[in-house]
Amino acid sequence: MLTFTKAILCAVVLARYSTAAPAAVSSASDPVSSVAATASSALSSAFASASSAVSSAISSAGYQAASSALASGVLASSGRTVASSTASAPPASETVPFASDDPNGMLWSEQSTTTPEAIRDTLGASVIGPQNVPIALQNPDLLAPPSTDAGSVQNAKWPFALSHNRLQTGGWARQQNVDVMPMAQSMAGVNMRLEAGAVRELHWHKTAEWSYVIKGSVQVSSINSDGQNYLGTASAGDLWYFPPGIPHSLQATADDPDGSEFLLVFDDGAFSEDSTFLLTDWLAHVPKEVLAKNFKTSISAFDHIPSRQLYIFPSAPPLDNAQVPDDPQGHVPSPFVFHMSQVKSTELDGGSVKVVDSTTFPVAQAIAVAEVTVEPGAMRELHWHPTQDEWTYYLEGHGRVTLFASSSNARTFNYDAGDVGFVPASFGHYVENTGNSTLRFLEIFNTDRYQDISLNQWLALTPPDLVKAHLDLDDDTMAHLSKTKYTVVGPA
Repeated sequence: MLTFTKAILCAVVLARYSTAAPAAVSSASDPVSSVAATASSALSSAFASASSAVSSAISSAGYQAASSALASGVLASSGRTVASSTASAPPASETVPFASDDPNGMLWSEQSTTTPEAIRDTLGASVIGPQNVPIALQNPDLLAPPSTDAGSVQNAKWPFALSHNRLQTGGWARQQNVDVMPMAQSMAGVNMRLEAGAVRELHWHKTAEWSYVIKGSVQVSSINSDGQNYLGTASAGDLWYFPPGIPHSLQATADDPDGSEFLLVFDDGAFSEDSTFLLTDWLAHVPKEVLAKNFKTSISAFDHIPSRQLYIFPSAPPLDNAQVPDDPQGHVPSPFVFHMSQVKSTELDGGSVKVVDSTTFPVAQAIAVAEVTVEPGAMRELHWHPTQDEWTYYLEGHGRVTLFASSSNARTFNYDAGDVGFVPASFGHYVENTGNSTLRFLEIFNTDRYQDISLNQWLALTPPDLVKAHLDLDDDTMAHLSKTKYTVVGPA
């Protein structure tokens, strides 16, 4: 038996063929007419057979539909106009479902007394195996992520508290690089502490070195390739920068009885603090006969050089009025220290920001920084950085960041003071203050110029009808879009 579809198709084709055929002229003497008449008769018979097959293959309602389709085909073939039943295309907003109204807030905080569970709304289940509760409390959006998270994004958080610490007489140092956070390919960081007077010995790196002083003061000394020297002091909130290969030393002053602690950032994610070029390490591996020739002195002059590197060692604090040695070549034309602590912040709705890059700190050709504060209830607005990765260091408070990595990939992370974050170039993100105190952090970039793009400003400066076509925003919401950057958005 013919199937329904085949029956309809045959019927329509035969109907069109039969209506298109010219009427036969009966003439016994005309063989062509005779053939046409025979063909017409055969077609009529085939049409009747097809109709019979349709009738037996479908129900009465189906037959009526088939008859209607058949009639439409006949009408169309005869040149009569048939109204289309095809509906117009739906509005763009109806092509996909609307986004959920679930606010997707944090389910608990580090101060919560409840046991964290891997449950959000109707999804997930309780944890019935072992659980590190303090870590789960610090990372609510990893254990019970918001429903807006999707796909895969590499880990973008590293607490310095998890880094192995190198302990020395007079201080310590711990680092973050690609060994512990593979995503951070472009930059690495070191957190270092020096007691008052302690020295991070004379050394240099293949990479640039940028620093932010967290507490206390550090005296730095250096020379450049032209033999011009430099001596300066960086206090809490200040910066220093040394280009690749430029030798320097760091010594904590006695301005603070505890000495100093500072952050170091290097423009290479594979950097290792254990692989720097150290003065004592080098001389311990040069024949003393060569040392004597180089310095035009006797071998005995080097009887007391260390047999291995010192790295960090104790010493007397430098004098407050210490002067750089006289230099026949003069001093460096651009200082290696920048007093960021003396730069006035730009006050914003819900926080503040101050930016230092090569436009204000000329020697810093490879690293730029923005120091941002976000008050409780406020957020660093939705934005991205066009071409440069962001290495973030959280100085105080509690924050929440969602990274949008395109292709429906998104992941949310929670940060506390002492944590390192990382945002690859062009990843959309925000920084939300989730605590009850000021959130303060550093946005650090491997570039000479700071850049960002505000989502709010972009939409405000785009033709309104185009924005409405994408997001179906009402006029009141459109009127609230800002043509200037918020940078930080205060509570509504």
